[in-house]
Amino acid sequence: MNGLHLTAELNECAAKALLAEPAALRALCLAAVAEAGLTPVGELFHHFAPGGGITGVVLLAESHLAVHTWPELGAVTLDVYVCNLSADNSGRAERVVAALEAAFAPGRRHGQRLQRGTPAGRR
Repeated sequence: MNGLHLTAELNECAAKALLAEPAALRALCLAAVAEAGLTPVGELFHHFAPGGGITGVVLLAESHLAVHTWPELGAVTLDVYVCNLSADNSGRAERVVAALEAAFAPGRRHGQRLQRGTPAGRR
């Protein structure tokens, strides 16, 4: 299975409300997925305590988006994986990460890009 797996650690985020408000984070994630042209098939956003962090997951027909927030640290981790079985969804994954990063407005960012799977024609 071919796919692209993007991760990002965002620190010193200016958008504090997104770090601690599940409804706002959910709306952001679903909008980023829709605008990128990906297909949500399920979701779960868990708030760890009033004022605490959030873990959010959007299951995609193409794979998944996971977001973890730490409001007390002003930090977020992002994980976006898309399969490229019937189409190359790499650009869509990149658009999701870019939209989320823009919304969180981090002062510092570190990201990784991993091509997963076996190239076509190889076993």
